[in-house]
Amino acid sequence: MESLKEMWQLVCEHLKKSCGEVIFEIWFRPLEISSFDGAKAEIATSEFKRKIIEQQFGNELRDAFKQVMGFDVEVVLVNQEAAPKKAPEAAQNAGANATSLSIEKNTFSTFVVGSSNRFAHAAAQAVAATPGAAYNPLFIYGNAGLGKTHLLCAISNEIKRNNPDVDIIFTRGEDFVNLIVDGIQKNNMQEIHKRYRTCDVLIVDDIQFIAGRASTQEEFFHTFNALTQEGKQIVLASDRTPRDIEVLDERLRNRFEWGLIADIQPPDIETRMAIIKRKADILGLVLPDEVVQFVAEKIKTNVRQLEGAVKKINALVNIEGSAINIAMAQSAIKDIMTDSLPIASVVNNIISETARTFGVPQNDIISKKKDAKTARARQIAIYIVREMTDLTQKEISEYFGGRDRTTILYSVETISKDCEKDSTLKRTIDIIMKNVQGQ
Repeated sequence: MESLKEMWQLVCEHLKKSCGEVIFEIWFRPLEISSFDGAKAEIATSEFKRKIIEQQFGNELRDAFKQVMGFDVEVVLVNQEAAPKKAPEAAQNAGANATSLSIEKNTFSTFVVGSSNRFAHAAAQAVAATPGAAYNPLFIYGNAGLGKTHLLCAISNEIKRNNPDVDIIFTRGEDFVNLIVDGIQKNNMQEIHKRYRTCDVLIVDDIQFIAGRASTQEEFFHTFNALTQEGKQIVLASDRTPRDIEVLDERLRNRFEWGLIADIQPPDIETRMAIIKRKADILGLVLPDEVVQFVAEKIKTNVRQLEGAVKKINALVNIEGSAINIAMAQSAIKDIMTDSLPIASVVNNIISETARTFGVPQNDIISKKKDAKTARARQIAIYIVREMTDLTQKEISEYFGGRDRTTILYSVETISKDCEKDSTLKRTIDIIMKNVQGQ
C-alpha cells in the first residue's frame, strides 16, 4: 500500500458504510492513524472518545481494518492529549475541522473535466481567478461523490497560489453549526464574528447542514451580509439546490441564489474512464483498458467510488501481489457497489442520509422520540426503505424499533400522499435516494 494515509482512507470508507454517515462524522472522521507496523495500528483520539469508541464501535473498527488489509489487525486507541500537539495555526486558517478535508491534493489540474461538470469547473476557475468579482456567491450542487469538495479545494488552492496572504476559511456546514453552538455556550460569539466576518474568502461545504437551526442560520445570514458588502468571496456547496433545502431560512435561500448556481451531474462513461486512469496514474498503477472499462461500466454515479475502486485494486496488488484482471477488479469493487451491500447496510444508509438531510440524530429516528421533526424524518425514512427495498412491513418495523405494521403502513401512505401534493418534498426524497445509491 502506498501510504499510511491511503490505508486509513480505505478503512474510513468501510466505517462509513458499516456505521452510517452520521456516526462516522461524529466519532471517526476526527481520528488520525499515527502508526502501523504490519500487525498493530495506533489511532489517536481524545480520552473521552477513546472509551466510547472502544466500547461501542471497537468491532466495527477492527472489521474495517480486516476488510482493507485482508487479515486481523490489532487496533489500539491512544490518548492524543499525551502525544505532541500539532500547531493550531493551520486549522485556524482553514476553519473549523477543515484539515480533515485533505485540501492540498485537490487542485484544478487533478480534476477530470467532462460534459457533466464542465460548467461548474469553469465557474470555479473564474471565482479562483478573481475572488469577489466573478460570481458571488458561487453555489455548487450535486449528489454525493461527484467532485463538489474537490472543486472547493481547488478554488482555495488556486487563490492561495495567486496570493498567499489571502485569508481563507474553509469549513463544513456541520462544523459551522458546532462552532455556533460552542460559541453560544462559552459566550464568545464576538470572537467568531471577528474571525468569520473579516476573512477574504469563505468556503462552506455541505451548507445544507445549517438548515433548520435558527441560531446558526441567523449567524450565517449576518456573516454573509458582512462579507458580500465588503466584496469578499463566498463559495457554497450542497447536495441540492437552495430551493430544495428543507427548512432553510427564506432570507438565506434568496441570498444563495444571488450569484451563480452550478450543478455537477454523474459523469458519462468516457469521463469515468478518464477519472480511473488519472487516479491510477497518481498511484503509479498501470491498468489494462478492459479493467478500466469494466470498472467504469459498473460504477456509474459516484466519482468517490471510482477512486475507492482504484485504491482497492492498488492495495490488492501491493499486499497480495494479485494480477490485474477483470476477476480481480470485480473483487475490488464488490464492497463498494451499493447493490451488493447487505440489506441492513442499505437501510442504515437510508436512515443516515435522511437524518442528515433533516437535521436530526440518526439514533432518534429509530428511537421512541415523538417530536414533530423526528417523527417526520422517521416517516420519510420508512417510506424510502419501502421504495428502495423488498422488505415486508414486518421486516421494516424491525429496523425502526419494532413499531407495529400499521405504523409502517401509515408512514408509507402519508408520505406517498404528501409527495403528490408537495413537489419540494418529492425532490428532496429523490435526492436522498440518489445519495444512498451513490454511497
